[in-house]
Amino acid sequence: MNKLTILLLLLALSACKQSTKTKEIQTPVKQVVSEPEANYPEALAKVFDAHGGLEQWKAQRTLSFVLPKPERPETHTVDLWTRMDRIDTDVVTMGFDGEQAWLLDSDENYKGDVGFYHNLMFYFYAMPFVLADDGIVYSETEDLQYGGKSYPGVKIGYKNGVGASSKDEYFIHFDADTHKMTWLGYTVTYRSGESSDNVRWINYNDWQSVNGLQLPRAITWYKHEGDTILEPASTVSFEEVTLSEQVKPASFYSKPDEGQYVDIKLN
Repeated sequence: MNKLTILLLLLALSACKQSTKTKEIQTPVKQVVSEPEANYPEALAKVFDAHGGLEQWKAQRTLSFVLPKPERPETHTVDLWTRMDRIDTDVVTMGFDGEQAWLLDSDENYKGDVGFYHNLMFYFYAMPFVLADDGIVYSETEDLQYGGKSYPGVKIGYKNGVGASSKDEYFIHFDADTHKMTWLGYTVTYRSGESSDNVRWINYNDWQSVNGLQLPRAITWYKHEGDTILEPASTVSFEEVTLSEQVKPASFYSKPDEGQYVDIKLN
């Protein structure tokens, strides 16, 4: 074999190796990207669906409703993504700017606890959807018995440090046939730092459709004795409810120049 033949053979082999190497480099690697699934109990997921679905809820940005108190109606506005909020009355305004609660009360009319109240009614109103928030721990609970009927339920707790009172507990109970929310049990530990076994009960049986979602028209607190639910005690109505995908500017939720920041104690 002459030198020219050997040279041509070496060049051919080299070309084959380069081609093979190039082909290996350019072969795409298939990547499988999986979305993490929400870790909700199946029963609770059915409750969300019965009320219009979490996808529809999460598409909304601004919620507003009026508590028609005879002495002083309150307009509550909440940014559902950031949880900034604001409550307006004719003499007092309060809110939360995403970091701090604030109060505008020139005549010192307000005697309550702004840190406790500024988003309290929002959480009661936005049931069951707020039970899909981050930092929640779900567990089993016994069925609730009332009026000869059994209501299955889910117990809700919070990871340590979540919210203003992470030791609070909630118990959501629903109609076994429709999966609509019917009862909410809750404990209050705000500022005490201690867990409580005193469960208070709210009945949810009056719903209205807002942007494809079933939200309360009214909720009723019930008297109780131990674990036994007794007669109705008081009802709160929600009027002029609006739900929108439009966002309000952050300045809407900011403390006015004349307002004062209010401390919120985290347990």
